[in-house]
Amino acid sequence: MFLTTTKSYISSPFISFRKISSFSKPKLWNIVPSSSTEHLSLGLSISARNMSVSCTYSSKNGSHSHGSTIQGGEAFFRGVLESMQSVYLNRNPTAKAILDLVHSVENNSLCYDHLAFRTFGVNGYGIDSMAGFFLDYGYTQREELRFPGKKLRALWFSPPADSFSGSGSGMNGPLPRIFISELLVDQMSPQTQEIIRKYTESSGNGKKYAALASSLGHLTWEKPLYSEFQQLARESEYAAWTLVNGHALNHVTISTHRLKTHLRDIKKLNKFLEENGFRLNSEGGVLKVSPDGLLQQSSTVADSVSFQFSDGITESVPCSYIEFAERFVLPQYENLPHTEIKEFHRRDGFEVASADKIFESTSKEQVSRVGS
Repeated sequence: MFLTTTKSYISSPFISFRKISSFSKPKLWNIVPSSSTEHLSLGLSISARNMSVSCTYSSKNGSHSHGSTIQGGEAFFRGVLESMQSVYLNRNPTAKAILDLVHSVENNSLCYDHLAFRTFGVNGYGIDSMAGFFLDYGYTQREELRFPGKKLRALWFSPPADSFSGSGSGMNGPLPRIFISELLVDQMSPQTQEIIRKYTESSGNGKKYAALASSLGHLTWEKPLYSEFQQLARESEYAAWTLVNGHALNHVTISTHRLKTHLRDIKKLNKFLEENGFRLNSEGGVLKVSPDGLLQQSSTVADSVSFQFSDGITESVPCSYIEFAERFVLPQYENLPHTEIKEFHRRDGFEVASADKIFESTSKEQVSRVGS
């Protein structure tokens, strides 16, 4: 897919399509923005920016492939990420406040380490439903992680090799890693399986549009009953979170070692945030350290939002949070001058034990600490 745009990104993909000719392949479409927000849930309100886009689609035998670089649609791809982030920031005031605070110190030199999503591993709604979008834009599947206690599995994906460079900030900077997890639904109780299958099976082809749902801030299934949410929460808080948040960004992660000030040290960043009144996830200790000591992570506690269930009951449910990660230089590169160190010289990947504790950022125990 190749795009030309008159704006650098799309802040919200509320768009309608109008075919402007009966050309044979490749097809040419006009994309017309709409400011409608009537389909948003959880009180989200995002306005679309004025823009004009022309899209040319190649045939199956054309140049589109799962390569190591983003072929032609980088502006579109980053626009989708921007829209996902807009939904995330509108729903999560803590994340927005922290980003604003760090920006004020760092003069906008802020990059993301990774973005994370949660899914139901059933009926095609698992990892693959979200991964396809990123694979289409040059991402590469990497290692699998297993969380037996939580009945989860995850895959992470690395961005195109040349996307680690760049001087932009946030979604306009180096492209982040992607971390997608899924609940192993077949391992849950019959009652929980029945609820999850009820909503995924009734959502039509929603599994094909996970990335779109994330950028719109909309569930691909109907809102559940409050009693169903409670049933899932008793067995798996991950399942309950996914039922009401769907494919929304679960968290974004600031790459601390890419910061320019003293905040590049994650310990100093944690202290700075706590001094400014932010609560950090204390499960397993505030700082989560990999066995090799080369990956250190921390996260806030999730915000809560009022959610109206299909039976009319309105209750507070956990939303998303923000994470921080410092990746240290690998031993074989430790003698390199600081100015020559690139992202590939640093520890890559994820650590099961640390990720297991970070999942708890949306747990009832951690969320209840916010008001304490």
